[in-house]
Amino acid sequence: MTAKPLRQKAILELLGRQSVASQEDMQRALGKRGFKAGQATLSRDIHELGLVKTPTGYAAPQGGNGLDAALPSASRLVREFVLEVRPAQNLLVIKTTIGSAQPVAAALDGEDWPEAVGTVAGDDTILIVSPDKKAAHKLAARIEGMLA
Repeated sequence: MTAKPLRQKAILELLGRQSVASQEDMQRALGKRGFKAGQATLSRDIHELGLVKTPTGYAAPQGGNGLDAALPSASRLVREFVLEVRPAQNLLVIKTTIGSAQPVAAALDGEDWPEAVGTVAGDDTILIVSPDKKAAHKLAARIEGMLA
């Protein structure tokens, strides 16, 4: 379950970097990134992401990157992957399980909260910049509320 949003995000990143002509090519490329996925799983991912087959290979649908369909809600991702929220002046440092920071950060960015000026994600750490200390503490409380 937890690997699905990460795998689907990896598929979209892969398509953004190179042409993927077949499911077998996609399976090999995902394997190099540490994802094991069978043909049935890839078929479901392709359907859920709304990917289309073009003469050059698979592509994300026009008018979007399919990422919104790939990510569960921010509150769900926070509950499942966030370990700690630490305010530091106008910044928030959020610790996640290994490999989870980017999808959690993408979901938090998607909330479009006024307290978040920008977000940077590594492998297991997210840095959120707020306009001031008060906004950072308000945002920390909002995220901590999702953990409960």
